[in-house]
Amino acid sequence: MKNKSAGLIIIGLLLIAAAFLLTAYNMREETQAKESAMEALTRLEEMFEETFPGTEVTKGTTLQEKTNVPGGEIEIPDYILNPDMEMPVKTVNDNDYIGILSIPALELELPIISQWSYPRLKISPCRYTGSAYTNNLIIAAHNYKSHFRKLKHLHAGDIVTFMDMDRNVFHYEVVESEILKPTTIDKMESGDWDLTLFTCTIGGRSRVVVRCKLVEELSPYSKNQT
Repeated sequence: MKNKSAGLIIIGLLLIAAAFLLTAYNMREETQAKESAMEALTRLEEMFEETFPGTEVTKGTTLQEKTNVPGGEIEIPDYILNPDMEMPVKTVNDNDYIGILSIPALELELPIISQWSYPRLKISPCRYTGSAYTNNLIIAAHNYKSHFRKLKHLHAGDIVTFMDMDRNVFHYEVVESEILKPTTIDKMESGDWDLTLFTCTIGGRSRVVVRCKLVEELSPYSKNQT
């Protein structure tokens, strides 16, 4: 009986140690993800300053501002003339970034990697598919506190902005949120949504999905006005 009790105690201690090590690993991974994203964001802002000296990087240039150029000329963004064009990228630490996502309600500002992969998701949110130019952009991120963990706290009417590498700024409004099973890929990609944000819950049991629509009055060249 004593041997059995001692064995159970040892097993219990091993389970506690394993849980502690897993927690420590997850915390370290989250810290590294935050540092990697912030490093990329800082470098991208420096690149913007080099390309557009004297401008406010976090604000970007709205589409209305790009139409109001000296002399009354209208500057039409390249993607309007060719919406199927590849989104321009800037490279930081061997990763290509397509822009910066800002969610004021969650106090988040994050760089977006052009193509997703599991290793890249440990660095920063990634484009899962689509494009801001064709109004079907889908962005994925891990459930890190510094990335998309608080996505479930967004509400209808909250504003989300995305600035591409040419400083075109797209303003979106949150319409709805939903919880999907991780296997329902088709449902996640379905619907006429201009922007979709998603992340997995802890343990990967489900996905938190946020659907957004382009704010038309801030986007004079939107799909409904061309």
